[in-house]
Amino acid sequence: MKKLLKILRYTFITLLAIIVIALGYFYYDFNYSSIKDDYEINETNLSYFKNSYDEARQNFREMSKEIRSNFPDAKLFNIQVDSKIDTGLTTDICFIPGDSTVNNLLIISSGTHGVEGYVGSAIQSFFMDKYLNEELLSKTSVLLIHSLNPYGFKYIRRVSENNVDLNRNSDIDKKLYLTKNEGYPKVYDLINPEGTVDCGSLGNQFFFVEAIAEIAKASMPVLRQAVLQGQYEFPKGLYFGGNDFEPQIKKLAPIIDSICKPYNSILAIDLHTGYGARGVLHLFPNPAEAPVKKRIETIFEGFQIDWGDQKDFYTITGDFVGYIGKINKEKEFIPMTFEYGTMNSQTTMGSLKSIHIMILENQGQQHGFESEEDKEKVKKDLLEMYYPSSNKWRSHIIEETKTVFDKSLLRFAEY
Repeated sequence: MKKLLKILRYTFITLLAIIVIALGYFYYDFNYSSIKDDYEINETNLSYFKNSYDEARQNFREMSKEIRSNFPDAKLFNIQVDSKIDTGLTTDICFIPGDSTVNNLLIISSGTHGVEGYVGSAIQSFFMDKYLNEELLSKTSVLLIHSLNPYGFKYIRRVSENNVDLNRNSDIDKKLYLTKNEGYPKVYDLINPEGTVDCGSLGNQFFFVEAIAEIAKASMPVLRQAVLQGQYEFPKGLYFGGNDFEPQIKKLAPIIDSICKPYNSILAIDLHTGYGARGVLHLFPNPAEAPVKKRIETIFEGFQIDWGDQKDFYTITGDFVGYIGKINKEKEFIPMTFEYGTMNSQTTMGSLKSIHIMILENQGQQHGFESEEDKEKVKKDLLEMYYPSSNKWRSHIIEETKTVFDKSLLRFAEY
């Protein structure tokens, strides 16, 4: 009997030690580990990145004017975005018609999620500098939409001033806002905590424990789907899609319709950051019928296309590319999202870190922060998640984009 008790005691101590070591490992990984980039820096690539919304907008406008001086038929205009705190917010548009015989239109949009506009604007600048030329315009027209969500871009938020995620808000039918996300209420308390943000609290330091418990009840894909799909019931909650069209979505519909009208084939690329393996340009098309799917595979031949059938992928409602497609439902419409990975969020721990940053940012906006230090930390973490400070990362994603653009743009235009 004594021998059995001794064995049980040592077994318990061993299991306890394993649990403590595992908790310590996950605690450190969740709170303190960082990602080191191993890429070469090209200074020219870094020149496309600007330090603020105002600088990025000014750069876009100046480059657009230069384009118009070379291609006089180009049209430049902006949409004033209504705001209670800032009367200077605009979504800027540059439309460059190609030769009179072209049937193709390439659309590149940025800043759907405001803070992601830093990278999106840089990619658009790179495109304007290196690819917008007579050769391309002899085969396709080009529409550039800069900073769809200027409030989020300027004030370092992913959402609009109304707490609306524009990539869950975009549609031509208000029935979107009746969509039910059945899984969201089940995780509501986890992702929408009450009270002011205290980054150093035990609950936040060990957030991964509670989240892993939720994963154990369902699975990571189920949790990710419930959180990220979008929801239309809780205006102060994460990933709120709104209960009406946001002003710029409403104003854009007739503009997009008018510009797209002459073209039979449209490729729409929306630029995003955050999801996926760090430093990798992920290609996410919306679900497509066989002919369009084949066309996508032809245009992006040689590149991995994430069709949404992987176990850790999720679907969303009210996305901006899908909105452009609905305006052009009678045409050959090719949807594509470029997603530049930042935090390895395709992994469980990377995904939990990403979600936790979003939780704290929204909680702080709704309920405040314990201190100015907490507020600055959350802001810094959010910016780092969507616009990494690493110059190696920034330079590398321009190279990633170049690899795709070099092969794919003319494939589309020459079809």
